[in-house]
Amino acid sequence: MITKKTRRDFIKTLSLSGLALSMSDSLKLLASDRKKPNIIFILADDLGYSDLSCYGQKKFSTPNIDRLASGGIRFTQHYSGSPVCAPSRCSLLTGLHTGHSYIRDNDEMTERGDVWSDPIKFEGQRPIPEGTVTLPLLLKKNGYTTAAIGKWGLGAPGTPGVPNKQGFDFFYGYLCQRIAHTHYPPYLWRNDKKEFLPGNKNFVTHEKLPADKDPMDPESYKKYEGAQYAFDLMVDESLKFISENRNKNFFLYFAPELPHVSLQVPDDSLKNFENEFDDRPYKGDNGYLPQRKPRAAYAGMISRLDSGVGKIVSLIEKLNLEDETLIIFTSDNGATFKTGGYDPEFFKSNNGFNGAKASLFEGGIRVPLIAKWGKKIKAGSISDHVCSFWDFMPTLCDAAETKVETYTDGISFLPEMKGDFVTQKDHDYLYWEHARKEQAVRIGNWKGIKKSPSSKIQLYNLHADPGETDDISAFNPKIVDQIEKVMKNCRSESKLYPLIEE
Repeated sequence: MITKKTRRDFIKTLSLSGLALSMSDSLKLLASDRKKPNIIFILADDLGYSDLSCYGQKKFSTPNIDRLASGGIRFTQHYSGSPVCAPSRCSLLTGLHTGHSYIRDNDEMTERGDVWSDPIKFEGQRPIPEGTVTLPLLLKKNGYTTAAIGKWGLGAPGTPGVPNKQGFDFFYGYLCQRIAHTHYPPYLWRNDKKEFLPGNKNFVTHEKLPADKDPMDPESYKKYEGAQYAFDLMVDESLKFISENRNKNFFLYFAPELPHVSLQVPDDSLKNFENEFDDRPYKGDNGYLPQRKPRAAYAGMISRLDSGVGKIVSLIEKLNLEDETLIIFTSDNGATFKTGGYDPEFFKSNNGFNGAKASLFEGGIRVPLIAKWGKKIKAGSISDHVCSFWDFMPTLCDAAETKVETYTDGISFLPEMKGDFVTQKDHDYLYWEHARKEQAVRIGNWKGIKKSPSSKIQLYNLHADPGETDDISAFNPKIVDQIEKVMKNCRSESKLYPLIEE
């Protein structure tokens, strides 16, 4: 693969050879860049680095997302904000890494009671506070109409953390990530009102198949199905929002809950893979809901995600908005560990990286990233630029000609998207913390991981060892010291999420 340094050197050579753009061509280019783009940000849930065929998936294909990649740029070294849902989304929306962000873990606010016993009664997670400067708030201030459609997870009902109080004009979807463990929920939220879904049941999403049920009989699983699939409803709302706002600047944050377990998908998607794999029934003995064909269901869920993305992109094309719309596709963290019937080894979802969701190894935080923006981004581009979720605030504000009126840990990578490799700035380091004990830092190709405040740093060279299998800390004490200093100095203390020993 051609590296960024090689491309930069090539561009410099062209300039020195007198092949740079003329002044008139440069002015035309600047003029064409003046219109603010619409922004569609698609955030999958627990989608692994290699869960897309354009990133190496072999068990099934994702033609619509692949087409998005072939028409734009695909990043190979992009990182989520966290290895779990809520802090990753907080990082994305606030431009802060988890050493500075308010939400640093999946926080169920257990002080309210046994939140797992009654998801409806204890709906929602700890809210981001009033006064938080968010990406949608900045875009809205600059004239954008904003919508969040999908899974939220950053505030319980009635708190300052709900989407409509954090910069979104419209919200439709799940407020609570626990309720999103079923894809046939009893209701979804439309702004501040519950919209009940006839034909869907209210059931606890962690139960086993009853012993008197035949695990091979499809009828045994009917209890775990419903009439209205949340993802389909949210795609429809997204299409409606785009159509209604096609003559305005809009920002659509589409955050569907696929392919997060439970493994549930309508029959028309399941049947496409029902006979493709050696599949054994999952009876619910490792969390979430039973599924007769778990491998087929997982493939079907991602296939349905791909189809939904295709509908959104097709509408943009039909409305002739391709050159005026920046589309981003990524995932909130790596693929999950072996749970709920999901088989990570079979699908090789994390590309052979060490770890998975809830881990600061590469498998938990390296995720796909695709960007497409008409002629502004060269079709078929591949980038090895190292970037992260906290870069999205400055990047999207840069594209939208919007001032970032707050502190951010991010650096705009809009130049990289548009092929301006010479002016693209790089991070001195990337930093994560997780579960009130673990820390990780990436400096260049060096990656350091500390499992607890008192443990030693494990060190890996990601260029030579992307699977993080060979700890070489003993041979590189100066690098370890450098990473130790970053871990100590780049974070602020948090009363809610202090670093503690296990």
